[in-house]
Amino acid sequence: MGWTLFLPLLIPLSTGIVLFGLRRRRRLVHTLAITASTLLLASAALLLFVVQRDGIQVVALGTWPAPYGIVLVADLLSASLLLVCVLVSWATVIYATTWIDPGRERAGFYSLVFILLLGVNGAFLTGDLFNLYVWFEVTLMASFVLLVLGVERGEVEGGIKYVSLNLIASAFFLSATGILYGLAGTLNLADLSQVLPSIDSHLVNLVAVLFGIAFGIKAGLFPLFFWLPASYHTPPVPVSALFAGLLTKVGVYALIRVFTLLFRQDPDWTHGILLACSALTMLTGVLGALVQQDIRRILSFHIVSQIGYMVFGLALLTPLGLASSVFYLIHHIVVKTNLFLIGGLVERVGRSSSLDRLGGIFRARAWLGIVFLIPAFSLAGIPPLSGFIAKLLVVRAGLDAGAYLATAVAVAVGLLTLMSMLKIWNEAFWKDPPTSGVLGDPNIPIRLVVPVLVLAAVTLLLGLLAEPLLDLSTQAAEQVLDADAYRAAVFGLHSSLENLTGGGVP
Repeated sequence: MGWTLFLPLLIPLSTGIVLFGLRRRRRLVHTLAITASTLLLASAALLLFVVQRDGIQVVALGTWPAPYGIVLVADLLSASLLLVCVLVSWATVIYATTWIDPGRERAGFYSLVFILLLGVNGAFLTGDLFNLYVWFEVTLMASFVLLVLGVERGEVEGGIKYVSLNLIASAFFLSATGILYGLAGTLNLADLSQVLPSIDSHLVNLVAVLFGIAFGIKAGLFPLFFWLPASYHTPPVPVSALFAGLLTKVGVYALIRVFTLLFRQDPDWTHGILLACSALTMLTGVLGALVQQDIRRILSFHIVSQIGYMVFGLALLTPLGLASSVFYLIHHIVVKTNLFLIGGLVERVGRSSSLDRLGGIFRARAWLGIVFLIPAFSLAGIPPLSGFIAKLLVVRAGLDAGAYLATAVAVAVGLLTLMSMLKIWNEAFWKDPPTSGVLGDPNIPIRLVVPVLVLAAVTLLLGLLAEPLLDLSTQAAEQVLDADAYRAAVFGLHSSLENLTGGGVP
């Protein structure tokens, strides 16, 4: 069933092209965007089902086997992340059909969203570093245009900061890729995993640092995160939510992939640096969130803080540590996207995103306050929500590995996260409105309500029924650590192609 790997790429590519041609027919575009998002969600669920049932899936483009040709690879890590990213994009597309103004829609908003998804899905599924670079660039181009689509001053300023730092990351990525090819003569991930151990470890460590900088910028890792809170609060709410759920997670995925499959020769050095960066990322992110007064800026700094937890599990390089990273990634994608979408509803009702100008929303919209508390408490790690399980796994993994200082930081940051979430609650929902009068928009359209309710329900299910996700995370971690299984799946394709072509594979 190799065709299941093509659907997550073909659906957003064809949809992006079609929607751009029809961008002036607003109702039709809405219908097609929601339909395509639903089909994409179904294809991602099918791919995860196939990977769970049959193991790692590999497809070679044309008849050129690895390491000579382009291969698509889906294991439990990439398939599960693809599914959850498609889920939040489905919710965001529905939300956007009410939120996004006609001007941005005529400029090709939905087409760009699907091109962005094409880049994200391609990054998850590629089996070689050069094509990972290509998919990152597709994502960067689409995301930059989405940032500046409204040509407002704040959006353009945020977009310039965003693209400037990400272009620097791309330069590091491309330089590291070129050096690595010069050293190893290949860019196929499976092939690199068996070639790199025979190369001078000092040279490999140098390349690892370059990749760490490139992916660290894209993930928002300390000290390379400052572009993120300067840009994520500037675009329309659906764009911020989409970026919050997807973009930095692709960077974390890339870090996990290369620092488990390729750069494991000197873990005390490489992963020691990752451990220090993860602790500092957690701490600086949450401290930045505590001093902000704008809801979206608070949430943007929390993206940074939570990235630290994900990289913490990778830095430990243990099965439990990596399982905590996978669990945390899935939990955070859902929670953070929903918090941005809920923040948009707060802004719509209160006519501002500044806490100084908000208040009384719980009395006016009690349901909105309750829906906010679900992802907010989950982000802070309050039981029985998914964030509690995720943080518990991180703490257990840290204690088992003897990383006591970093684990203490993780616990402290969880408490500070709760403080910042309560700050939003007290200022926006609980206190009296700063001015008298009726709060904004009395009727919130159903297409704004359904996505936040669905994602809140998913957050509850991930916490109350955590065992299936925990099993999936554990299996994904074991699979990621088993480089032999990855190589066998990729190079096993060569044998199957030879059988199909009578030994005539080039």
